[in-house]
Amino acid sequence: MKIYTRTGDAGDTGLFGGGRVSKDHHRVAAYGTVDELNAHVGWAVASVADPEIRTRLELVQHDLFALSL
Repeated sequence: MKIYTRTGDAGDTGLFGGGRVSKDHHRVAAYGTVDELNAHVGWAVASVADPEIRTRLELVQHDLFALSL
């Protein structure tokens, strides 16, 4: 199954809220970095046994998710 966006791929990407930037733009890189960090924090939440640490990590993860919006 092929998916068509009708915008082509000229090396740019659409941003949430409008606008387009190059795929190597610092903003796009930051989104990826925050997403990767959020995944690692999620892994830590699932792995840690201490409930206090888990709660703190969940707060960090919540903030990272909000930042990525």
